[in-house]
Amino acid sequence: MARKRKGRDLHGWLVVDKPAGITSTSVVNKVRWALDAKKAGHAGTLDPEATGVLAVALGEATKTVPYITDALKAYTFTVRLGQKTNTDDAEGEVTATSDDRPTDDAIKTALGQFVGDIMQIPPAFSAVKIDGERAYKRARDGEDFEIAARPLWVEELVLIDRPDPDHVTLEMTCGKGGYVRSIARDLGAALGCHAHVRELRRIWSGPFTAEDGVSLDQLDEHAKTEGLDHLIRPLEDGLDDLPRVHCPESSIAKLRNGNPALVMGDVEYGEDCWADHNGEAIAVGTFKSGELHPSRVFVRG
Repeated sequence: MARKRKGRDLHGWLVVDKPAGITSTSVVNKVRWALDAKKAGHAGTLDPEATGVLAVALGEATKTVPYITDALKAYTFTVRLGQKTNTDDAEGEVTATSDDRPTDDAIKTALGQFVGDIMQIPPAFSAVKIDGERAYKRARDGEDFEIAARPLWVEELVLIDRPDPDHVTLEMTCGKGGYVRSIARDLGAALGCHAHVRELRRIWSGPFTAEDGVSLDQLDEHAKTEGLDHLIRPLEDGLDDLPRVHCPESSIAKLRNGNPALVMGDVEYGEDCWADHNGEAIAVGTFKSGELHPSRVFVRG
């Protein structure tokens, strides 16, 4: 018989403003330790040197992680022009250089080809799997391999600063699976000058913003107390992009048992939505002929 995990039954989201120099998994482990939470996970990995929004789901909120992962997110990042690296960021080895420095107008023009539905090749040093093995492991071993291009929706990509001839600061809003390092790499190639990411910050992800994020110092200060509990956001925030329907009391048990049940709301047949009762999420599923067919149910003790 499996041993029951110890800790508190916490359900919701804690937004962390991740600093550079720590992995996303390490942040999740620190949150779980600080809150003495039974269960935690994150929505959308950030590279170790990247900063900004890391949304940590607690308890039943982990079932809403896919909806935050799929949501739009925004980044500000500084691109170093004139240098290509093997990791497409400042942590890697410089593999090519150029003395060419494009004008602001040339950069703005080039950015247009990275907006809308694009195809993007992830960096060699990434967690993409190649024949069952992470690409970064193969790259560290010096292997030659190809990564297939994958689709990405880029809603906006704009130049917001040019602090000096060697650097530009950009802001991008995109969908799921975007690699900012690939954008910098491909922009350098399009401009004929090489480029890599110098600094990267996720400023928002779905409903969560960096300004609302907890620092690691705050986690340490209030660890093993209830001092952070008031900062835990509702589980329902993870469903922000889905339409809501109302679940009458008579349907709660059916939905929580995984069965279709009557709900009320203005949604289309076949549309994914979530059902609430008195503001509390009961289930997520597909709406068909007045009933919600649940795919995920929430049971909070």
